[in-house]
Amino acid sequence: VLILESHRQEDFVLGSVELAARTGAEIWHAEPQLPYGYGRPVRDGQTWSVGRLRLEALSTPGHTPGGMSYLLHEQGGAPWVLFSGDTLFAGDLGRVDLPGVERREEMAGLLYDSLFGKILTLDDGILVCPSHGPGSVCGESIAPRPWTTIGLEKSTNPKLRLGDRGEFVARIARVLPRPPYFRKMEDWNLRGAPLLGSLPSPPPLDPEAFRERAEHFDVIDTRPILSFGAAHVPGALSLWMDGLPSFAGWFLSPDKPVLLVNEEDDPREALRRLVRLGFDDIAGSLAGGMFEWNRAGLPSGSVRMASTPSLCRALDAGEGTVLLDVRKEEEWEEEGRITGALEIPLTELPERLGEVPADRPVYVFCGTGLRSMTAASLMLRRGAADPVVVLGGLAGWSSTSCPLA
Repeated sequence: VLILESHRQEDFVLGSVELAARTGAEIWHAEPQLPYGYGRPVRDGQTWSVGRLRLEALSTPGHTPGGMSYLLHEQGGAPWVLFSGDTLFAGDLGRVDLPGVERREEMAGLLYDSLFGKILTLDDGILVCPSHGPGSVCGESIAPRPWTTIGLEKSTNPKLRLGDRGEFVARIARVLPRPPYFRKMEDWNLRGAPLLGSLPSPPPLDPEAFRERAEHFDVIDTRPILSFGAAHVPGALSLWMDGLPSFAGWFLSPDKPVLLVNEEDDPREALRRLVRLGFDDIAGSLAGGMFEWNRAGLPSGSVRMASTPSLCRALDAGEGTVLLDVRKEEEWEEEGRITGALEIPLTELPERLGEVPADRPVYVFCGTGLRSMTAASLMLRRGAADPVVVLGGLAGWSSTSCPLA
């Protein structure tokens, strides 16, 4: 059994050491210049037989200095599938600033050579299986496709249209936001992450025991946003289940235990996603959920919610309404900006809360309401008086005083 790593991942715990401990598999890692605590380094051009198939290592630096891709050859020898790591995504490319901001132009040049000198010379029909899908911060705008092809990327990936090396480097060598938990992931994935053996089994806590711990721990509420808005444990962070991989690492403290509030009796899916981010100190879950919390007579918080048309009416009425838009820069550019809105991407909000007025209602907008509820929960943790979550997106936008630009 073989385990082949494309690079030292930054945004989740590699399962190589855990999987090898369970199966006896042989680990081959990329980045031979790094002092790994496990496995053996891959060489460019190295091959392995897998039944009648053959895997070939291709050196494709750029996202990282020693990144590898793996080309699967079918029985007759023809290349069939490329496992591209973080070099080539569906609709995007791997970011180049993680090895160091000062090296980003060097890394962008290496990425250009890996793509145009190796990967894009392969047949258009070859399948491409990247390491990440949409939501990963290792790319800017990864398309929602689990796999792609060389030909499809040539025709649709906007960054592959930058055929001139200088133009490519100038466009790709950008500094992107870096979640604080990345440092922990890089360290663990170099030394080998601690063996867990199984998922944590946090004890179910009655409401009073949960309340006592909630004052000192991070509380995550994975329930739907309408449920969170109606009633939640004061101080809890609203993070919907599918948002855990993308956002938990931005807002949780790596040194604090975590408490869970969820609607499901079985919290394993939330646990799995948190553990993959290195948050494995799960101290408990709220037994019976918010039903039992409310039945115990404990105080709960709530968040006002409004529809997109009602927000537009409030803006046009000139009521001194503040609109906080927590979408990303790419969304503002592609979907339209709201004239007069205070623009702060969700991941920057904790550091920029001082820019949000505290003396007026603040309507929080993201496009669906999911990130808006996360933003509102962050604001409430910091003592904001009255955030209002806007449910829905730009489809119902009709404000005349704050039009889309």
